[in-house]
Amino acid sequence: MDQAKPFAIAKREVWEAFKRVKANQGAAGVDGQSIADFEANLAANLYKLWNRLSSGSYFPPPVRRVDIPKANGGTRPLGIPTVADRVAQEVVKRLLEPILEPVFHADSYGYRPGKSAIDAVAKARERCWRFGWVLDLDIKGFFDNIDWELMLKAVHHHTDCPWVLLYIERWLKAPVQMEDGSIVARTAGTPQGGVISPLLANLFLHYAFDLWMAQEYPHIPFERYADDAICHCRSEAEARVLQDALAARLAACKLTLHPMKTRIVYCKDVLRKGDYPSIHFDFLGFQFRARKVRWIVKGKEVFAHSFLPAVSPKAQTRISREIRRWALHHRSDKSLDELARMYNPRHPRLDRLLQPLLSDAVATDPQADRRLCHSMGSPQVQADDSSDQGGTRLVRPAAPEDAEALRPLATMSWQRPNIGSRVTREGHARFWEQPEVKVLRLTRQNSPSPA
Repeated sequence: MDQAKPFAIAKREVWEAFKRVKANQGAAGVDGQSIADFEANLAANLYKLWNRLSSGSYFPPPVRRVDIPKANGGTRPLGIPTVADRVAQEVVKRLLEPILEPVFHADSYGYRPGKSAIDAVAKARERCWRFGWVLDLDIKGFFDNIDWELMLKAVHHHTDCPWVLLYIERWLKAPVQMEDGSIVARTAGTPQGGVISPLLANLFLHYAFDLWMAQEYPHIPFERYADDAICHCRSEAEARVLQDALAARLAACKLTLHPMKTRIVYCKDVLRKGDYPSIHFDFLGFQFRARKVRWIVKGKEVFAHSFLPAVSPKAQTRISREIRRWALHHRSDKSLDELARMYNPRHPRLDRLLQPLLSDAVATDPQADRRLCHSMGSPQVQADDSSDQGGTRLVRPAAPEDAEALRPLATMSWQRPNIGSRVTREGHARFWEQPEVKVLRLTRQNSPSPA
């Protein structure tokens, strides 16, 4: 470390920040430089960035704005910094995150290490059983309306590091380059898409929402993921009082509740049978509503309705469109290993999703595999022997250890079965020559036409 620099920033921190940015990938910024281009002259680029950060002469370039289409027909503005700017933001994040993480509320789940959206959904599922009402909150344009003065005040409350405060203020005030190339100055907000933006958003809402809820309404639990939050209430009146109080609180923080998307929802199930207009809500890609469940009561099966989450219709449509873009019906020449190598880099959970479908053993003779049948009990494969016209089934149980093992698709020994998807002329003739088919065809030909 050079002691002549006004700010003591270790070169190792810049290197570790680059490795994190490279792992997250991302598009190029206003300079058009990709991660591969940045890495082509890595030593010089990292040294130049460290030199400017340490000397206080680093000024972030404009953020490239891209409008992402939303499911409701609108667009979501996304700010894409340059690769060098993302590395600089990661340097600040690595110093600031360990300071802020112990301060954050336990029910804040967004962009925090060790927490995920699934944890928030699981906690909401549990609390919806105990509380009959939910206040579904939506903050209008949160990332675009964060007040800079309040934001810097919150950061200064937790750190007095001069270069952290300096660069956060510069990132907040960095201009935006629109899609037509024009440069637009900003007066509020933080670009949604920056490395430091989620951490700053969590800090802002920690004081605007989390800490205020813990002080004013400690008996009302909530789950918050970034700017998406739901509060659990015991009555409709309590939910309305909370909604009015939250509107005033956010207005004091220069934020606004969305008037159409903020709703009060009744958690209707087998025990809560009231009739209200709103009985479902969406949260983090899941829709919570009454769903049929099977309970075992005194040894007997009982079917009822419970308030449970499942994939929302919007998320299901988005997933279906993404899978249709794969055009799997045009890739019949590919084996499962090749498909796994094609899609696993984009979808790392594909192995776990497809493993239950591929845990069965497959007969080694491809010509014998005409039909695959999966039993409800132990995994097994049933196939018709083509040499036996009587349709004798060949059953080969799978090994127990193989059925339970969870392995990547690329490491599985898989032989693509011949399932007879194309009907040959001989197979077509054999089908129509069967006695029962002849009788059926004759009956259809001789049946009188209706008057």
